[in-house]
Amino acid sequence: AGGYLFPEIGRRRNAYIEANPDMADRIISLGIGDTTEPIPEHILSGLVGGASKLGKKETYSGYGAEQGMGDLREKIASKLYNGLINADEVFVSDGAKCDIMRLQQMFGPTVTSAVQDPSYPVYVDTSVMMGQTGEQNPETMQYDNIVYMPCTAENGFFPDYSSLPRADVVYLCSPNNPTGAAATKDQLEDLIKLCKERGSILVFDAAYAPFIRSEGVPKSIFECEGARDVAIEVNSFSKYAGFTGVRLGWTVIPSDLTWKDGTQVRNDFNRVMTTAFNGASNIVQQGGLACLDEEGSKEIDILIDYYLENAQLLKETMEAIDGYTVYGGTDAPYIFVKLPDGQKSWDAFSDILEKTQVVTIPGAGFGPGGEGYLRLSAFAPRDSVVEACKRLKEALVPAPVA
Repeated sequence: AGGYLFPEIGRRRNAYIEANPDMADRIISLGIGDTTEPIPEHILSGLVGGASKLGKKETYSGYGAEQGMGDLREKIASKLYNGLINADEVFVSDGAKCDIMRLQQMFGPTVTSAVQDPSYPVYVDTSVMMGQTGEQNPETMQYDNIVYMPCTAENGFFPDYSSLPRADVVYLCSPNNPTGAAATKDQLEDLIKLCKERGSILVFDAAYAPFIRSEGVPKSIFECEGARDVAIEVNSFSKYAGFTGVRLGWTVIPSDLTWKDGTQVRNDFNRVMTTAFNGASNIVQQGGLACLDEEGSKEIDILIDYYLENAQLLKETMEAIDGYTVYGGTDAPYIFVKLPDGQKSWDAFSDILEKTQVVTIPGAGFGPGGEGYLRLSAFAPRDSVVEACKRLKEALVPAPVA
């Protein structure tokens, strides 16, 4: 039962265009979090250099290590983690989404999972695909055998795992998709302590860490005390460097993380990677190395600032419209908007598409807890964001009473 959210958004968008062909050129997507700006020059030169190496006998390479190139693993460990992890704890891959499925393959069908509600749909959908869940309740829209951790405005969109049933695996994304909330160090260390007490593994999705600008907000779970004993971190170059179509990510599994029998978890993940994956593209990994040198890092900062400025424009626009309450957009590229008067999120999606030709994402697509919200993405060209803001203001501001 069920299906992945983003193809459904695409289907509805295409149906609207089919019914209104004259509106096709007016469509602005603030929907799926897909980067829109070109890959910067220095990083691109890394990709081009990687491709050109394959055209010369002296530099040609075939299959690489399934865990990733040694120098890229070293660079990730030193540059992004400041030595908090070791290079041999890094598994380079074709993206975070793929790694979440590989982690599920490692965990197998008998585990229970806890997910934030609302959350990125992949955690639930991969659990369903692995056979971990029971049926979906048509009234609550929740699956049996998944612990849904409510994330609400009242709790700052951070779950209270202590009040909920124990799960074998706890999935947490910070900065969060879709709410835009970034967890504090205290919040994360409390959760780490609780996972340790309950024997849960914490899978921490840090794909949006580069967007953190607030002081004291961890960019990695491994900045927190005790994390090496309980946590796995999944990350990606997709939003970090505009690599959504290039495909490069990584997962960190510390040597300290063990199963109940004392064996290392990373040994089993290594088996999954060597069995079901042939390693990330040689070309792409050269691009990854370029991202992590001094010039590449400067280019990435400019790119991230561009999207954060888009987020600020969207945030200010929605905050200025009566009846809408706005969250996120500070340390994240997503704006999470509470709809007025108990409006349903799919209804709001359709209404806004009809009136403004702006594509959003209904909060209900991220789980039952997202009902009554919309997610707006800052991943769009600046002129599109400015135009979308103008249309939203015009369409959503109530007409003055005569």
